[in-house]
Amino acid sequence: MSLLRRWFDPLRSSWFYQKPIRQAVLPTDKGLSIYLRLDDVYSYLAVQQLPQLEEILSDELKPLQVIISSQTAEPPNFMSAVEWQQYCLNDAKILSKQHRFSFHETPEQPTPEALQQAETILRNTPLRGQDFLYLLEDVFHMLWQKQYGKLRTLHAMASRHHQPQNFPERIFNQTPVLVSFFEFGDRKYSAVDDLLRLTRRLKQQKLLTDNPIFLINHIEWREHVISDAEELNEIQALDPELDLYIALEDPVSWLLLAYIKEELADYYNIQLNVYPLSYHGRDLFDWSLATRLSKRTEVAFTPFCRPTEAATQNMAQLYYSVPEEQRIEAMYQILQAVWTQGKDLSYKAHFQQLQQALDVQELSTADVSAKLKENDMHCEMKSQPDFPVLELRIDGQSYVFNSLYRVWMIESIFSNVLEEKYKTENITESELRTNEKRKS
Repeated sequence: MSLLRRWFDPLRSSWFYQKPIRQAVLPTDKGLSIYLRLDDVYSYLAVQQLPQLEEILSDELKPLQVIISSQTAEPPNFMSAVEWQQYCLNDAKILSKQHRFSFHETPEQPTPEALQQAETILRNTPLRGQDFLYLLEDVFHMLWQKQYGKLRTLHAMASRHHQPQNFPERIFNQTPVLVSFFEFGDRKYSAVDDLLRLTRRLKQQKLLTDNPIFLINHIEWREHVISDAEELNEIQALDPELDLYIALEDPVSWLLLAYIKEELADYYNIQLNVYPLSYHGRDLFDWSLATRLSKRTEVAFTPFCRPTEAATQNMAQLYYSVPEEQRIEAMYQILQAVWTQGKDLSYKAHFQQLQQALDVQELSTADVSAKLKENDMHCEMKSQPDFPVLELRIDGQSYVFNSLYRVWMIESIFSNVLEEKYKTENITESELRTNEKRKS
């Protein structure tokens, strides 16, 4: 890193850090919109919340504008359409369990015929407001629960008795939509992941008439789902293991590792494995987002001197130079030095200082670049749309997900594992009692 950048980056970054871009009040003149696709599984989850949301919206935001697109956007992270589709189905299955959404055990993409029938029904219906939202939910149920008989019947009635309607709050177009999202004040909110953030914003601006009780199953930061001592011991006894694939030049990777290490690893007896990835720039994030995430997670963060390729290479070399049993703590200290103290590890003095702090007498002579590329290959095999990538293994099952936004899934999965375990135990006990009665 040049001397100029070493001095300039902290100044530039501090501007963003001290003044993260966040408007106190977002404009309401365009109302609140939701973008959907009939063949998008996240849209299916989203519409199950719309009637309850519409009910508590202030008159200023009513009616909720529904935009139904027939055009998808390109999948992220160079994923194929098939990979993206499979990822979405698996991810939606996990989300549905956590938030108690209705969902089919073996979901399938709706057929083209069914999609066309559903669009005709929604175009032709004279229903408006909450009545339309209930119909919208029912149509999505028919599409994604394989209720094609009901759909055909409703389509026949809609085609015979109604003509296409033209309501301003109901729009059909070809806006590219990858996954369902809300739009408010020119800001986009993912329809499932960001709903809590959206409702907080609406509540702050006094645009909700009541509390959004449909978010009751949301897991807050630094709040544990499992607090009962017996249940906690059962999870700990299962020896859960968590692999983290992190990008060293990405501040979210630091926030994720720090949060898991500080809050979850010891609490649940999670064995952590960290796999650093090769440098790819990964510039598609903003400082204000990282700052907000830092405040939410209560993990310290100051965006000083983002690591260059040379810096990440040195970070990886330090990591692979410590004994294997000390590497998690070492990576924590390395990322902490970079992302909270502004250490530039391409700068010899900073590198040597951290080397001494980690008690590294001799640097590893292993091919660090080869190790990083190997980690890249394993990470790519997980077929995830975003970084960092997590793989949780517990009770013979493996769960793969991504990003800091989904860290709550760790505790959700633990809860589901216990629930399934208790169900199995109850069934076994019931069968034993039945057998004993038969024998007697």
